[in-house]
Order: sequence, then C-alpha cells, then structure tokens
Amino acid sequence: VQLQASGGGLVQAGGSLRLSCAASGLPFSTYRMAWFRQAPGKEREFVATILRNGYALYADSAEGRFTISRDNGKNTVFLQMNSLKREDTAVYYCAATEKYTMVTATSTYSSWGQGTQVTVSS
Repeated sequence: VQLQASGGGLVQAGGSLRLSCAASGLPFSTYRMAWFRQAPGKEREFVATILRNGYALYADSAEGRFTISRDNGKNTVFLQMNSLKREDTAVYYCAATEKYTMVTATSTYSSWGQGTQVTVSS
C-alpha cells in the first residue's frame, strides 16, 4: 500500500490550500480514508475522515473550514482547507483503514502517507 500526499505549502492566515493523497495497492473504494496532522511537539491528531459513500466526520477544529472528499475512480482523497489559521500549521498525513470503529484514533489506521507540510503565517 502506498499513500502519496501532496499540496502542502506556505500560506497566509485566512488563505486556502487543497491537499491530495493518491493511493495505490489497495481496493481504494472500500477503504475509509482520513487526514491527520501533527504539529511540532504535539501528538498526531485527527482532522477528518470519509467513507466510500462520501459520509464525512470532522474534528471540531476542522468543522466548517475544511472539507474532505474522495474520487474513487482516481484513488484519491482530498482535503480542502479554507480560512486557515496559524494553529493549523502542521505536517498533514493521509491514512487508510478497513475498520469502521474508533475512526478518530491513529491506531485504527493501518496505512499512512509520508506527510505534507502546511505552514500558515500571520
């Protein structure tokens, strides 16, 4: 299984970024996909997850600003991030799992991408 995340970068507060994660080596359409993030000195935290049918769940910090989506035909999951804040600065990771419980826990996910850096400046 390979998950390749991209789309990170430097953006001013209030700006937007769209992250992408291309998956291979798994039956993508049957997997739950998710985004996590890890800021310096902090634990990796849940951001958003999406089922194959498009049902999504968000962390409180992401609700209303971020949108997770997927293209099952292209084996890709996206994270559209709007109204970015300095506290959104982190390395963002995509992850995949076949499980349907404890979907906000890092331990639920068996496959991880390499991460993409998002830096929000004031």
